[in-house]
Amino acid sequence: MTDSELRAAMETHHSESYGWALSCCARSSVEAEAVLQTVYLKVLMGKARYDSKSSFKTWLFAVIRRTAADERRRQMLRHLSLDRNQVSPAPVAAERPDEVVYRAELQRLVREALAQLPRRQREVLQLVFYHDLSLAEAAQVMNVSLGSARTHYERGKKQLRRQMEGWQIHNEARIGREDDQRIVSASEAGR
Repeated sequence: MTDSELRAAMETHHSESYGWALSCCARSSVEAEAVLQTVYLKVLMGKARYDSKSSFKTWLFAVIRRTAADERRRQMLRHLSLDRNQVSPAPVAAERPDEVVYRAELQRLVREALAQLPRRQREVLQLVFYHDLSLAEAAQVMNVSLGSARTHYERGKKQLRRQMEGWQIHNEARIGREDDQRIVSASEAGR
């Protein structure tokens, strides 16, 4: 790949790369930005070379994961404490305020549930669901066999499902929305 092709490919995958870097850096935006900058420099300086054995995105995510792990090891040695800011998505303007709150609460619960999973289960679920990689690509990024990735994927989904069933949030929210709709309809009919 030429230098301009590398730059174009990295620009194409920048937002997803940043999201993956956040995942690899315990949601620390400062650390994720530093890791991503290091990765881009490695690629552009030729220290990390794309060999076309997998998709560019899969290869780039693997480089990000390894670079983040290297940085974590360096930080442990230096005993640095970093600010752990979380990036939360902006609410959609067309949604009702209660829907925005509901969505934010649900996202928070899913992030907390993911954080409680073992590292490999969390990584494979993030790669598949948030970054649209196949299990085979996720296995390459994680540097594990496809069978191992499948096992972590299934166990992670099962554990998340168990946690979510205990929340009972889905049914309560739906029932609440139905009640709200009946109240609004009744008040409009009374006019």
